[in-house]
Amino acid sequence: MLRLVYTLLWGAILPLALLRLVWRSRKEPGYRRHIGERLGRYGGLSANGPWLWVHAVSVGETRAAQPLLDALLAAYPRHRILLTHMTPTGRQTGQQLYGDNPRVQQCYLPYDVPALVRRFLAYFRPEAGLIMETEVWPNLVHVTRRVGVPLFLVNARLSPRSYRRTARFGGAAASLYNDFTAVLAQTAGDAERYRALGVKAVQVTGNLKFDMQPPEAGVMRGQTLRRAFGARHVLAAASTREGEEPLILEAFARWPGAARPALLLVPRHPQRFDEVAALATRAGFSVQRRSQLDVETLDTPITAEIVLGDSMGEMAMYYAASDIAYIGGSLIPLGGQNLIESCAVGTPVLMGLHTFNFAQATEDAIAAGACLRVADADALMAAASAVLADEARLADMRAHALTFAGLHRGATQRTLAAVAPVLR
Repeated sequence: MLRLVYTLLWGAILPLALLRLVWRSRKEPGYRRHIGERLGRYGGLSANGPWLWVHAVSVGETRAAQPLLDALLAAYPRHRILLTHMTPTGRQTGQQLYGDNPRVQQCYLPYDVPALVRRFLAYFRPEAGLIMETEVWPNLVHVTRRVGVPLFLVNARLSPRSYRRTARFGGAAASLYNDFTAVLAQTAGDAERYRALGVKAVQVTGNLKFDMQPPEAGVMRGQTLRRAFGARHVLAAASTREGEEPLILEAFARWPGAARPALLLVPRHPQRFDEVAALATRAGFSVQRRSQLDVETLDTPITAEIVLGDSMGEMAMYYAASDIAYIGGSLIPLGGQNLIESCAVGTPVLMGLHTFNFAQATEDAIAAGACLRVADADALMAAASAVLADEARLADMRAHALTFAGLHRGATQRTLAAVAPVLR
C-alpha cells in the first residue's frame, strides 16, 4: 500500500520534477541536458552489452566506485559498464575518470516511476545492478527484482539516525531491502542496523573509499602547489557546505597563533564557487582562484591569504598541497564528508561534531591518531594552530594518517566476490 501511494505521488509530481531541473539549471546548466534520459529515453546511446550496471548518484559515490569499476572491467573483459547518475557533477566526474574508455557508458537513471524504470531496464537489459551506498528507490528496487535482474546495495551505510527514520516504516522497509539480492555493508554496525530492520541477506564487505588510490599526477601537482606557498603552512577547508564558510572565515580572521597559514578553501558544490569567492573577499581576505593558476608551470610564490579551489576532480592535489585539512559538512549537522582521501596522501584531518555519514571511519581515524574532533570553528582554528606549531606532532599525525588509510583496504575484492555468483 505504501509503495502504491508513493507511486501515485510520483505521478503527480513528475511535471514539477522536470520544472525543478530547469530551475536548478539557472546555476548549473548541466541539469537541462539529457532530460530525456530521466524519462527512460536512451535512443542516442548504445544498447549493445552485456552490461554490468553501477549507479553512483553524484561525485562522492562516483569516486568511491572507481576501484570497483576498475576491478569489474578487469574481471569481466567481455562486459561493458553502464554508469548511471542523478547529478551533472556526478556525470562530469565519471567523464573525467572514464571518458576515454569505450567499455564505459554513462547516462542518467530515470525518475522512480515504474513505467520509466521498466523502459530503462528493457533498453539496456543489464546482467546485474550495483547501487552505491544509500540510493534506494522503492520502484527501482521492486521492478528490478520483478524482471529478474540481481541487484546489490554496495558500500551500504545506515547511520543510527537513518535507521531510526527507516524503522518507522516497519515491514515496508524490510520488504524494500529484501528485494535486493544482498546488502553489502561498510561496517559491522551498519550490518547490525540493516538486520535490525529485518533484512536477511547482509554481508560486511568494508568501505570502498579505502581502496581509492590518489592519482600520482594529482599528488605531484599538489606538491608543486605546496611549494608555491613557501614557508607558510597550509590549512585546507575541503568539501565545505553552505553555512560553513562564514563560520570558517570568521574564525580564520581570529587565528589564535602567531603566524596565520594560507587557507585552501574548497567548496563541495561548483555552483557555489563564485558565491564563496565573494564571501572571502567581503571578509577582507586576499583571494586567488585555482582556475587562474597554471599549476603545471607554477614558479611564482602565492601571496594570497586564501586560495579558492574552484575546480572539479582535484581533491588529491588539494590535500597533497595541505599540511592539515578540515573535512566539510561536519561543523553543521550535515553528516560530514569523506576523510579517507586526505589520509591517503598523508594529510591529517580535523572533523566537527556532525559525522554521522562517516561515523565509523571518523572514530577509527581518531583512534589511529590521524584525526582530531573539534566542537566549532574557533576550536578548529585552535586545534590547527596547535598541530601546525608542533612539527613533531604534525609528523606523527601524517604517519598515522597513511597507516590508517592502508589498514582498511580490501573492500573491492570482497565486494567482487559477493557479486560474482550472479555474473557469467
